[in-house]
Amino acid sequence: MTQPDGHSTPAATSVARGPAQVRDFFTSRAGTWDARFAGDGPAYAAAVAALGLRAGGRVLDAGCGTGRALPALRAAVGPEGLVLGVDLTPAMLDVAARAGRRESGALVLADVDRLPLRTASLDAVFAAGLIGHVAEPGGTLHELARVVRPGGTLLLFHPVGRAVLAARQGRTLSPTDVRAEGRLRALLAAAGWRLVRYVDEDDRFLALAHREPARTAPEPA
Repeated sequence: MTQPDGHSTPAATSVARGPAQVRDFFTSRAGTWDARFAGDGPAYAAAVAALGLRAGGRVLDAGCGTGRALPALRAAVGPEGLVLGVDLTPAMLDVAARAGRRESGALVLADVDRLPLRTASLDAVFAAGLIGHVAEPGGTLHELARVVRPGGTLLLFHPVGRAVLAARQGRTLSPTDVRAEGRLRALLAAAGWRLVRYVDEDDRFLALAHREPARTAPEPA
C-alpha cells in the first residue's frame, strides 16, 4: 500500500484511508512522484543498510510505490537473493517498471494487509512511509510478522522525522501518534516484534524491530 512520504501539503495527506481511497490518491500522483522526491535516494539507501541484509536474503518492500528502495535492496542481497515490491496502486507499479526497477525486484500488486506470501517465507521487511497511514496499524504489523521468519527484521522508515512531518501536515505532535516510541513499541510487541532501535530526527525516522519466536503453550505438569 503506497503511502505519502510526508512532503505533501496538509490537503494532500492520505491518512488511514481505505484501499480504494489510497489507490485513487496515488493514481493521480504516480507520474510525478519520483520527480517530487528525487532527493530522497541517499536516505533510502542508508535506511536499507540499517536492515543488515545478507547475500541471498529474502526481503519485501511493503508499499513500495515507484520502487525507489528496490535497487538498494537488490544490492544488499545480491543476485541470489529475493526482492519483492508490493503495492496497492497499479499506476505506481507501472512507474516503477518504466524506471527499470523490475530489474531489481519483482513487482506485485497486492494489499500489505493481505500479502500473497507463505508464512515465515521472508528474512526482512522494509516499509517506508507506511505505518502512519494504514487504517489498522496493529493488523498491518501482524501481517508483516506472519510472513517473516523468527529472528527476521522489520524496518519502518520515513525520510523526515515526526516533528517535521507534523509541521508539514499542519498538526501537533502527540504521544498517541503511531510513530511515537511508546505507542509503536506496544503495537510492535503485540504483533510479535521487539523494537531494538528507534531514531526520530529531523532528517529521518527509523524503527528497527526483530521478529520474536512464536510462543508455545507450556506442557502440562
